[in-house]
Amino acid sequence: KDMEALNVQPADCLTRVSEYVPEIVDYIQKIITREFAYESNGSVYFSVSKFDSSPCHHYAKLVPEAFGDSKALAEGEGDLSAAPSEKRFENDFALWKKSKPGEPSWPSPWGLGRPGWHIECSVMASAILGQSMDIHSGGYDLKFPHHDNELAQSEAYYDNDAWTQYFLHSGHLTIAGCKMSKSLKNFITIQEVLQKHTARQLRLAFLLHSWKDTLDYSDNTMELAKSYEKTVNEFFLTVKHFMRTTPGTGVEAFTKWSKDELEMNENLEKAKVAIHAALCDNIDTRTVLETIRELVSQSNVYIEKQRSTGAVNRQLIKNVAAYITKIFDVFGMISKEESVGFPSGGSGSADLETLVMPYLNSLADFRDNVRKSAREIKAGDILAECDKLRDDVLPNLGVRLEDKENEATVIKLVDRAELMKEREEKKALEEKKRLEKEAKKAEAAAKAAALEAQKKIPPGDLFKNETDKYSKFDDKGMPTHNAEGEEMPKAQLKKLQKIYQAQEKKYNDYMKSQSNEQ
Repeated sequence: KDMEALNVQPADCLTRVSEYVPEIVDYIQKIITREFAYESNGSVYFSVSKFDSSPCHHYAKLVPEAFGDSKALAEGEGDLSAAPSEKRFENDFALWKKSKPGEPSWPSPWGLGRPGWHIECSVMASAILGQSMDIHSGGYDLKFPHHDNELAQSEAYYDNDAWTQYFLHSGHLTIAGCKMSKSLKNFITIQEVLQKHTARQLRLAFLLHSWKDTLDYSDNTMELAKSYEKTVNEFFLTVKHFMRTTPGTGVEAFTKWSKDELEMNENLEKAKVAIHAALCDNIDTRTVLETIRELVSQSNVYIEKQRSTGAVNRQLIKNVAAYITKIFDVFGMISKEESVGFPSGGSGSADLETLVMPYLNSLADFRDNVRKSAREIKAGDILAECDKLRDDVLPNLGVRLEDKENEATVIKLVDRAELMKEREEKKALEEKKRLEKEAKKAEAAAKAAALEAQKKIPPGDLFKNETDKYSKFDDKGMPTHNAEGEEMPKAQLKKLQKIYQAQEKKYNDYMKSQSNEQ
């Protein structure tokens, strides 16, 4: 269910080790027959030295420097680690392990036991795919010893040197910089993630990073994915608007290409080449998405330049959007039901947009006419109702209207939750601006009141309240000694004298204004 929710295609075949034990026993027996494995005390071990010394075989192809790393080998074996006396050499690893009392066990020529960890994968993959596979994936921490041991035992079985053509070792997933772990209490399930973000947003977060590098799942990572999704989706919605409002057939659907159309088409072709090269270069999805982001930006520039004259080339921007959609479909970003056979009803069932858009177009046209008439007669209350329909009513239904000058209203079907979030953000921004305006107004009023209060202070009283600075004053109220009882320096007295004179002028002007009022 989790994989289905993430739009991950189901596996063609699911294997269970318990169903392949007879095949595992036969597989091990053949490796013993080829003298690359040996039985010891009811267990069977792979002879690394014998395999590596063979002319056509090499051990530890993936991580050559790990050859002989006893610590890594022990971690790879886990519970299957043997007593030193059972193995001929320390580097040898278990193909079959004698079971202890109470452990799961199956019969074999060597007694009751259970398969080794590495042999399970080799046998099940070989049973389905044969003696060679194109691509084998896994986490980068599985390179050694797990995948190297898989290669060794499989190539020993088939007596070839290319059991796997390509390995894709993916980076780890961390949570806010830390490895995901129940002990750290930072464990998060797919269902928990999907309560906060959509499957497409989560997929975008992965695609925006290199698959071979560590990905850190955090609020910042997901915000980047959501921002990317919004940018591309807005472009799709704009293209759909022009597809609805401009001719799609007949002579009017095709216009002469100008320099702008030629340049935009060249941008599209360059993007196709760059995206193909990126996918051929180690499946570089990050570069693919950045190339698409740039193509969207170029398309938006073209649209804004042409829309004022109504010269947007419908087919050209449709081609851009269709190509991007094709790539997103390849990346699994577009969820669609799997179909078998021909669709019923001829051309298939219509999607939501096709069904509701005629009604929304009629509503938008009616609203445009109402707004035009209301402006002519200056009917503010009617214009307010039109705004209410745009800002409050339709967003609740997942519809966004964008009013344009000299152009029909743009209609976009958007996720209702996103529109609700946009509305709340808009209200929060308006409230923030209102509070900032009131704060500035209050600050200006307080400043004006302070200046007015300053005028009312007689110059002789100006410094007398500042006892933390001055201790003695002359007859005019000028400080003569500082707080420590020392005489004021002449330079400081000169500054205070200027302040005194300025206050004297303010006070005299204030007193004069009071006399005039009386």
